[in-house]
Amino acid sequence: MKKIILTILVIVIALQGFNQKISAAKQEPKNAEKSLNKKDGLSAKLEALETVKSDTTLSLRVGNRNLNVLESLEGPKVTFKKADPEEDAEAKEDWLNQDSEDKKGRSHRNRFKGHWTGVELGFNNYIGSDNSVVLPDEINYMTLHSGKSTNFSINFAQLSLGFSQHTGLVTGLGINWNNYKFDGNNNLVKGQNGVIEELDPGTPLEKSKLATIYMTVPLLFEFQIPVENHSLNMAFGGIGALKLDSHSKMVYQDGNKVKSHGDFSLNIARYGLTARAGYGNFQLYGTYYMKPLFQTGKSPSGYELFPCELGIAFTFND
Repeated sequence: MKKIILTILVIVIALQGFNQKISAAKQEPKNAEKSLNKKDGLSAKLEALETVKSDTTLSLRVGNRNLNVLESLEGPKVTFKKADPEEDAEAKEDWLNQDSEDKKGRSHRNRFKGHWTGVELGFNNYIGSDNSVVLPDEINYMTLHSGKSTNFSINFAQLSLGFSQHTGLVTGLGINWNNYKFDGNNNLVKGQNGVIEELDPGTPLEKSKLATIYMTVPLLFEFQIPVENHSLNMAFGGIGALKLDSHSKMVYQDGNKVKSHGDFSLNIARYGLTARAGYGNFQLYGTYYMKPLFQTGKSPSGYELFPCELGIAFTFND
């Protein structure tokens, strides 16, 4: 019975809405004429049909009419009234606000910018397999002049993947130059079977070094704490590197220079851990490579050396 009553009422309301459209078309001949010119016929639009059902109530809306059917002990009760435009306006505003919040959240994630693109300047060293910076006597020729062993990087590409406005993942590309300046009057040579050995120049040197160039790719998790117009930022994660070039260089006291290109049994690829912290565009960074500087079995006297870097960075993306 309830379904029959409901069906009849829907048909009546629909016909009423149709008649209202026809009457409006008759009262506005100019608009009707335009419609006829465009479509060669008169059409009426049936407004959207919406239903909301609960355990005791069924609400039905056709156009600007509301139909409520309340289930009670005495049987179904039907109420019929015009829709409240204020309630419709509030519902529409709530929907728009919710949509705006979703867009705002997506916008915040899109606005996240990490701190990688820029330049770095720092110092090089390496740590032995016994976690000591003091080298054994048999390879003391590998001892570095720590104040002159420097690294320089240009990080030229960056991709930020934001989880929110102030947290996300950062990756990119960079070029890293390393200068390992020796403290003694010596250099390196690739000996038999590729094992690294000491090279004695036979005359006093002004300076001597091993230089490498690597392309670097980081994968960092970064979070930021807004402070005034900038932010405190911290990032940590992994870093990989691919060797592009390497050479040794000796400068004699008379000014003559000898530069030798070679692979020096260096590992072509290496990986490690890195961390950065700073304020605004200024950061401190540290990197420790878990892959030895030289290939396995070819390091000086079999003693593995793990490169590390410490320095400052200036980024361009805050």
